[in-house]
Amino acid sequence: MKTKSNFAQVLSNLKKPLALAFSLALTSSLFTQCNESEKVTPQSPVSASAQEEGIFGNGVNCQPAYYNSGNVNFGFSLMKSQTKIKTIRLEIDPSAFGFNINQAKTWIKNIKAQGYTLICTYHRFGGSDSQSDLNTAANWWKSNYSNLASAGSFNINLCNEWGSHNISAANYAAYYNGAISIVRQVYSGLIIIDIPGWGQETYTAYQAIKTASTKITDGNIALSTHIYPGNWNQGRNHTYQKSDMDDLANTGKPILIGEFGTGSGSCDWAGCTDYGRGKGWTALAWSWNGDGNSLNMVTPSWASNPTATSFSTNSYFNTVYAHL
Repeated sequence: MKTKSNFAQVLSNLKKPLALAFSLALTSSLFTQCNESEKVTPQSPVSASAQEEGIFGNGVNCQPAYYNSGNVNFGFSLMKSQTKIKTIRLEIDPSAFGFNINQAKTWIKNIKAQGYTLICTYHRFGGSDSQSDLNTAANWWKSNYSNLASAGSFNINLCNEWGSHNISAANYAAYYNGAISIVRQVYSGLIIIDIPGWGQETYTAYQAIKTASTKITDGNIALSTHIYPGNWNQGRNHTYQKSDMDDLANTGKPILIGEFGTGSGSCDWAGCTDYGRGKGWTALAWSWNGDGNSLNMVTPSWASNPTATSFSTNSYFNTVYAHL
């Protein structure tokens, strides 16, 4: 892997490890549940045939699994006052300390009760090229989708950042064809798949749709790219840039910017995000809360106080919210 791509892997990894220590310390003493509202009637997940550019609306990522066994306060009253936030992408890691499926259902119920569009992603195996890992994610959805969907409707983002910079387009397509077929046993809606290279390999994704010897065959998918300053496009052999995003546009598939945020590196993350927004793509900021480091839009972070009763926006919020 090229040196310039290492930051993206480190950044992805920072989203959870620091949180685990806090989770262990807080689990025994903090049990306050998310504020719950009356459940709304679920709607059917979005389908690609019905989807227009930006149909999800812009929004934020949330990653609650690593804090206080997932018993966190989302700060919905503050979130609701930020009118650009229409969609939440919820990171679910069933390997997190203290995780249980009923807690995930509580997250879904509470988010849907607030009226947000919801995307749920299986958050493991970032950067893996293992077909077995991807199938593990697919089989988890097969086993748990119906139970989770009973709490409210959502679209599936099959696996967060699966696929390295080095995976071939043919293998990426073949392994996703297999994983998607597993998910299709229980779910007929739009499946979002992160493009490889931690969401950075736009050309590989293009090939997997258009030109590879094996192509992704499911017609009801959307592609998701992740944009940070450390982005490196190995397929194009340069720092990720606006022109790379045309590869995604040329697939003819719905496109999302599933994550974007700040950090170290030479990629013009703001310009690229705005370029995608100019194409009408949904953009989801990383993150409202739950980052294991400093990329949280609100204070306090769940790492320091997962059951805080009040939150405030911060300077990082101002930086990324301007691009929604």
